[in-house]
Amino acid sequence: MTSHSTSRPLVPMHRMPLPEAGPPRRGTLATGTPVWLVSRHADVRQVLMDPRFNRSSLYGDDPPRLLVVPNLLDSPNALLNQDGPGHQRLRRTVQRAFTPRAIARWRPWVAGTVTTLLDRFAEQPQPADIVEGFTRPLPVSVICRLMGLEHLDSERIRHWADHALSGGAHTAEEVECALMEFGAFSAQLIAERRAAPGEDLVSELVAAGDATPGVDDLQLTSLVCGLVVAGHETTMTALGNAVVYLLTDGRADWLGLAKDEEAAATAAEQLLRTVPLSEGRVLPGLIRRAVEDAEVGGVTIPAGSVVALRTNVANRDPQVYPPGMPDLSAPLPTPSVAFGAGPHHCLGAWLARLELELALHHLAARFPRLTAAFTPETITWREGQMTRSPLRLPVSW
Repeated sequence: MTSHSTSRPLVPMHRMPLPEAGPPRRGTLATGTPVWLVSRHADVRQVLMDPRFNRSSLYGDDPPRLLVVPNLLDSPNALLNQDGPGHQRLRRTVQRAFTPRAIARWRPWVAGTVTTLLDRFAEQPQPADIVEGFTRPLPVSVICRLMGLEHLDSERIRHWADHALSGGAHTAEEVECALMEFGAFSAQLIAERRAAPGEDLVSELVAAGDATPGVDDLQLTSLVCGLVVAGHETTMTALGNAVVYLLTDGRADWLGLAKDEEAAATAAEQLLRTVPLSEGRVLPGLIRRAVEDAEVGGVTIPAGSVVALRTNVANRDPQVYPPGMPDLSAPLPTPSVAFGAGPHHCLGAWLARLELELALHHLAARFPRLTAAFTPETITWREGQMTRSPLRLPVSW
């Protein structure tokens, strides 16, 4: 695994200074591509749900440069980069496996995975690293079991994920090499499950794809790669950063999580809203292109413009949410845009919620005296990716 930490002290993600929400304004991506920055909650939701802003035109004629280094999301075959009937057809092949009803069936074994990891963690000499012992292996274990990949070395998955969502930690050649290897693995997996289906998500995807005209193996391969990475990367990041907050500035909320799973679910929504996954950069999945002139927040955005959505800022819009750090016991007055909205709303949202809810509840119930053996200044961070999360978090109990 390639990880980068620096000597410069980085603030925890919940303390990241964010710009104020305001009308759409001009800005640029790290690549130099000019964009319209959209940051108010209502405006972000409008762009995400308005068909005048889409993804596929970013990969059509005269494609703008979105990323300094290519990654998994930067492919026309990716589900994220398609729109209209083709997108709906491909999304339907996987969507039924991620409905709230389907996710509810997984609750017992996700809870079992949480308990097993915490049992092992309790046996570690103190202080123990909760990232290595819990926040990183939990999402990997869940997605591997879901996709029937328990036999796969978790270091191999970690290597692919680090490269697939690299934000500068690796060269373009290293990323391309890892993605080729990852794609070859996924293509072989699809062939194996087609020949001998099992009770897993990959087998379901292959069966649904084969029964759907217009869905080819390139798209299925891209889908499998995307699920393996997205299925654990963002949950791992959110959980690690939530633990940083809860053991530092949010310590007063710790015991409330132990009350019941419902209390932890409410807290998880607030943490997803207020603790960013990434630093100032706009994640590539939050970029759209206007296919015709459109008014957003009183500003006309001309056809052909690239639009970058600041969901971190929208999730703290004072017109919608109380200012400051969240009351973890208060239900959200309005759904956040942590998982996006509209046709590209995150497929794995309900799975991520379930994992965060169960992880936070069981962790607090099992370790009511969990204490940070770190300070915000001594945290080593996993950098150079699209997201930032703690690399190690020593804790005692």
